Amino acid sequence: MKNPKFYPISKSDEQWKEELDANSYQILRKKGTEYPFTGEYNEHFEEGIYKCKGCDAPLYKSLSKFNSNCGWPSYDSALSGALEFIKDTTHGMIRTEIVCAKCGGHQGHVFQDGPTSTGERYCVNSASINFEPKAK
Repeated sequence: MKNPKFYPISKSDEQWKEELDANSYQILRKKGTEYPFTGEYNEHFEEGIYKCKGCDAPLYKSLSKFNSNCGWPSYDSALSGALEFIKDTTHGMIRTEIVCAKCGGHQGHVFQDGPTSTGERYCVNSASINFEPKAK
């Protein structure tokens, strides 16, 4: 990762490789992207919390998830303080990257084209999150 910021949860590259599957490592630590419409949580709408796959930090409530038809899980908001926002000028675009505030793991990007009252669409890679269902 090129973000030089220190995060509360900090591990060596080798530790991350040991703890994460290859796809999650590529996305969380190398800022990769999964193919659209392939992620486990794209069409997932159970009640609960989505957490960072790198450090288990809570990031998104299921109530903020919506079907954006973009091919990736989409949310109209994140939990307060859960994410860091970084200007991303790669691939000839200007975007806002979102990373976990606890471990710096790449989640995806946030766009200002959401259909809800927030106007935001947090476009997230399924491989960067885990889901914890609401306790019954």
